Amino acid sequence: MKKLLLAVLVLGTMVSFSHAEMKCAAGKCGGAMKASMKPKKMMKMFQSVSKEKATLLQDGKAKAFCPECGMTLPMFYKTNHAATVNGKVKQYCSIHCLAEDLQKGAKLTEMKVVDVTTLKFIPVEKATYVVGSRKKGTMSAVSKYAFAKKADAEAFAKANGGKVTDFNGALKAAKAEFVKDSKMIAKKQAMMAQKGKIVYSKMCQKTDKKFTSTAEAKAFIVSNKLCKSLNGKQLQAVGLYLKNR
Repeated sequence: MKKLLLAVLVLGTMVSFSHAEMKCAAGKCGGAMKASMKPKKMMKMFQSVSKEKATLLQDGKAKAFCPECGMTLPMFYKTNHAATVNGKVKQYCSIHCLAEDLQKGAKLTEMKVVDVTTLKFIPVEKATYVVGSRKKGTMSAVSKYAFAKKADAEAFAKANGGKVTDFNGALKAAKAEFVKDSKMIAKKQAMMAQKGKIVYSKMCQKTDKKFTSTAEAKAFIVSNKLCKSLNGKQLQAVGLYLKNR
């Protein structure tokens, strides 16, 4: 008897919900029901800051994008690094991308990193890093955040876990994880490029221009208004597609 009553209650709930969905589909549902059925907004990433709070040290049309992977710098600002290469400043979304430039043989001088506390760039030799905290990493499974004050780094590690070290320790960890992280990134970028192909075909004007980097492709899209309004992920996806097609 109890099982029968339970089945009736469950069926009643399902029918009630089905009617509610049908009402909404017909435009007859109330505001509260509409709000409950809207997709939830994505939570802001810990690394992200507004464009107004981000300092861009590099020049050019692509200055808002990482020259190695094309990621939008303010979106990953708290892990940003910068260095002078052949007389020009390059700004990276992460220590992984800085390490990638080193792997290519680039000679980096005047290396800097964003202090998580003040959001200002500081010389890497004066920074204290926390490696492996619970805060999500950028371009790496293991996060690496830097602080101007050692006390801030220690407090961050106490609250979020991780090992306190210096720049050399953080770079060593990035290099040790480089191959594994690069494989993970390549797989994700390939999937994004496929999505980018679809977005490009539906929302963008066509171009035959060739691009040497994702950052260059994204800058071209923005400056030439090549596509209808794209969100950050769509822009990255189309940039990856155009660079790799």
